[in-house]
Amino acid sequence: MAEAKPVVPVIVGPTAVGKTALAAALAVHWPVTVISADSRQVYRGLDIGTGKPFGVVAEQVPHVGLDLVEPGERYSAGRFAREASRWLAEIPEDRQPIVVGGTGFYVRALVDGLFREPPMDPAVRERFREWAGRANALGAWAVRLDPEYRGGGRQRAARTVEVALLTGKPLSTWQRQARADGAMRPWYVRLSVPRGYLHARIEKRVAAMLNRGWVAEVQNLLEAGVSPDAPGMDSVGYREVLAHLRG
Repeated sequence: MAEAKPVVPVIVGPTAVGKTALAAALAVHWPVTVISADSRQVYRGLDIGTGKPFGVVAEQVPHVGLDLVEPGERYSAGRFAREASRWLAEIPEDRQPIVVGGTGFYVRALVDGLFREPPMDPAVRERFREWAGRANALGAWAVRLDPEYRGGGRQRAARTVEVALLTGKPLSTWQRQARADGAMRPWYVRLSVPRGYLHARIEKRVAAMLNRGWVAEVQNLLEAGVSPDAPGMDSVGYREVLAHLRG
């Protein structure tokens, strides 16, 4: 009989809603280890603008998933899922893992498992993409080929049709197989606050980041040789600081 997957709290919600603060509050009462599911906190040197934990929180609450790669290196959701699965297995039994989600795609990759694309003939695939680029009613084709298709735009429809035609199985079937490989059973904690209050929190948070030296952080990265086009720099906030530094 297969061993049951562990139940792991997953804290999700919009930027500045208080996910890290909740994890820190829980750590006061229980020994926890936070797994950061944030696609920008993986980059070394991108500290202030990504909202990495600092001060008392960083000192008292163990975190994994931070400072994994240099800003010029690409880091994928698939790699995160593989590494986070290992972190989960390595966390001692007397500590409670908590996933704190900043990037929904990372959370889904960890919770639902990885969709491993089967081999598809490159020439046939290219012919399909040429057809899809000019085809009408892709959404209708997607529904016919995968009854579980729930919409999502032209790109998602094309992907659904492509997988069904080129593999002989609907995309939803492949995704169900991937979910069976997930490393954990999630217990979602979704935080929300009224929109006006959230906007005020975001403004306050950005002001605090600027006061901590966010602009200088970016300037120092550029002076250290990090390209402004580096993958780590391609995120909301860093793009704006780069534009400011360009005048």
